[in-house]
Parts: sequence; C-alpha cells; structure tokens
Amino acid sequence: MHELENFERYQVWVLVEHTPHCNPIGTKWVFKNKQGEDGVVVRNKARLVAQEGIDYEKTFAPVARLEAILILLACAASKGFKMFQMDMMSAFLNGFIEEDVYVRQPPGFEHPTFPNRVFKLQKALYGLKQVSQAWYERLRKFIYMDDIIFGGSSHALCSNFCEQMSKEFEISMMGELQLFLGLQKFKMADASPQMTPMSTSTMLDRDEDGKEVDHKVYRGMIGLLLYLTATRPDIQFIASLRKSHRTAMKRILRYVKYTPEFGLWYFVDSSLSLLGFSDSNHAGCQLDRKSTSSTCRFLGTSLVSWSSRKHSSVATSICEAKYILWMLATLRDYGLNYGRIPILCDSSSAISVAKNPLLHSSTKHIDRDNYEKGIIDIVKVASESQVVGEGVDKALIN
Repeated sequence: MHELENFERYQVWVLVEHTPHCNPIGTKWVFKNKQGEDGVVVRNKARLVAQEGIDYEKTFAPVARLEAILILLACAASKGFKMFQMDMMSAFLNGFIEEDVYVRQPPGFEHPTFPNRVFKLQKALYGLKQVSQAWYERLRKFIYMDDIIFGGSSHALCSNFCEQMSKEFEISMMGELQLFLGLQKFKMADASPQMTPMSTSTMLDRDEDGKEVDHKVYRGMIGLLLYLTATRPDIQFIASLRKSHRTAMKRILRYVKYTPEFGLWYFVDSSLSLLGFSDSNHAGCQLDRKSTSSTCRFLGTSLVSWSSRKHSSVATSICEAKYILWMLATLRDYGLNYGRIPILCDSSSAISVAKNPLLHSSTKHIDRDNYEKGIIDIVKVASESQVVGEGVDKALIN
C-alpha cells in the first residue's frame, strides 16, 4: 500500500515491544476521493492518522502572510520572472519529533509475527498536534512550508533550485503558477450576472428574526469567497447566517461571474515605489454607527495589501503605519530601501492628529513617531482622488 510504503521510505517509525511505560496512541484510516478540475475522481487516497492523545506545548507552525506572497509576485512581475509552483510529497512525514510517541499498528495491517507490538515514531504522523511544527522546523533550514512558489531571472537558476530541493526532499513540480475557481459547486454556473457585489439601496443587518439557512452550504460559500478575496478586495465582507445574508452571498457569486477579468494585475517593469492610501466612511454601520476605515498599499502600480475595519476614522492611519512598517522590513529582504513613504488621506482631522503632538496624544504616538522619524508622510488629497473607498468601505455604485 502506497501510504505504508511512504512510512517505510521516510523511516517514520520502528516496531518495538509494548512495555508498561509506553501509552500508545490509536491510529485510523481516513479515505478521500481526489477530484480533478472537472470534478471527476482521479485518485482514491487513504491516509493513516493518529487519533487524539497527548497535548504538546509546541504545536504552532507559521504560514506565509498573504501580503508577503503578493509582494513576491509583484517584485517577480516587475523583473519579468517566470513563477513556478512546487509541492512536497508526504510533507509532514519529513518532520522529526522530540517526544517519545508510540502508536498502535494500523488496523488491518498488523505485523503477522508481532501483532501486539507498537510503533515508536521517529518522525511526525498525520494527526499529531505537533506535526505542523515538526515539519516547519525541518523545512525552515531550506525553504518555507510545503506549498512553494518560486521564480528566477533565468530558467537555469530555477532548475538549479529544483535540483537542490530534490536532493533533500521528494518534490512534485506543478509547472507555472496558476489558480482557478469554480462556481459550479453551488449550481450557479448559469446564474444571471450582477454588476456590483452588493445592493446600494438595501443595508444588511443581523436579521435576527430572519429564516435560518443550511450552515454547511453557507460556510462552504464563505470559504470559497474568502479564498477568492486574496485577489478580489471588492468582495471581502461576507459573514452572517440568515436567508437575507445568503441572498446577498449569491449576489456576490453572480458579481464574480460578471467580472472574471477583475483581480490583481502585476506588470513587467512596474515601478517598485511604495505608496499608501487611507479612507473612511461616516457612521456606515447601522448597528453601532461606527465608521468603516480602509487602507491599501501599492508597490508601484501593484496593489499588494489592503484592510478594512470598523473604528474611528482618526484611527485609520495608525493601522496604515503598522502595515507600512511591516512592508518596509519585508522589502529590505529584497534589497529594496525607501525614504519617506507617502500615505494619501482625504481627512484633514486625521492628518492634523497625526502631525500635532497636542491632539489625542494617547492614541497617535505610532503615527507621530514615524512621521517625525521620516518613515511616513501623511499627504492630503481630494476625496475624488482616493483609490480606496468604493467596494472597500462603501458599496460599489451601480
């Protein structure tokens, strides 16, 4: 069986006597049908996993921030790099573990001579709480996580990278980087299109007296759209659980169908200058009358980061400053250094508070410190010149 062959190949475990001091964890089989792009089953997959057992302190494994991935893609596009995708085969089986962990033999595959023995794990097993952490500790010596995107200025450099990785891990090259999304999952492939993601005449609320909907289907829609928001900031507000909200959700799917060409476009020879925008509406939430503040960051002409949240409009530039500082640190890894970063804002009061140490001193120290250090420069622009607003803190206009 392919799964157990992987365990032997990666030397995941060794068969040992079941002594009184060991408390073996159970194992079970998990079966899954792997489908292709057309929904047809292409492979039946069986995975052996550990059942619940001991709690461990170190179980966290970091993942790449979306902004970090978009910055990489923007820089690669600017330099004309080809981007490729690589997958690590049986990734978690590569991670060494520090604890003594014993598991029972797989159901149906007990050793014919020693059926009562147990396996002592040398590497991580799917289902263990520390499996992600173990894999991260193993892989970080070489690269970041198991789904890898990379590019280079020449095909020879990319080939050399693949060769070096294949010496240490079993990899699968997936060709040039590509993503796709299918609406047929929710039977909306033939739905009538919409020109905007939400109605400008109807304001959604919690609708506590509204009819409930199928939670599983609704959450599936949420998950699909959350994935898509990685390149579509115009559809990022999509969470609630009533019939009126499902109707609004389906409108977003129809809007996605109408606007397949929308998304993030990164161009060759684009400037890599860094620029930020901030904006907010006024008391846009019907429930608490809070404003919705939005910010976005461009690397040249490439949108690489955005955010939107409810709070006071004055607080918007605080969030913007934090994002800019993180991006500056990330871009230094690419050998890019910047002077004062302009943040364009149409709120005179927010600019005054950020620059004046006498105003709101308890909340604006972040902006003032960075303004005085020459890291950021908050610049007044006319409202009509803002690139952030409609679709981020306001509905798009029909």
